Amino acid sequence: MQQSVCSGHALGKPGTREAAIAQLQAMSGREAAFLTAVAVAGPGGGIDTALDTTTVRFRPLSDDEITRYVDAERPFDCAGSFKCEGLGIALFEAIESRDPTALVGLPLIALSGMLRQAGYRLP
Repeated sequence: MQQSVCSGHALGKPGTREAAIAQLQAMSGREAAFLTAVAVAGPGGGIDTALDTTTVRFRPLSDDEITRYVDAERPFDCAGSFKCEGLGIALFEAIESRDPTALVGLPLIALSGMLRQAGYRLP
C-alpha cells in the first residue's frame, strides 16, 4: 500500500494529463512524503508489518518543464505524477529514503528482512 502527501494533501494517481500537470505544479519547489507499507503473514499465523517513508524534494519547475515531462512519460497511473526510475528523476533536488525500492511501490529491503525473520532463506 502506498500513500503520498504534499502540504497536508493526499496525492493519488492523477489519471489524466491535466490532473498530472496540476499535481506537479502544486509540488513544484516543495517536499512530498511517500509512505509505503508491506505486511507478511508468518508460518505461525503472526503478521509482521513495515512502513517506509520516502521524502522527495521537487526543484522549482516551470510550466513548460512540467508539460514536457508529462507528455514524454505520461505518468497518469503513478502517485505523484512521476516515475523516479525514468525521466521523472530530473524533477527532483533530492530523494531521501532508507529503501529506494519503496518509492517505486514495494519496500524490498524491509520485505526481505521480514521474510528472513519468518524463516525463508534469501537469496
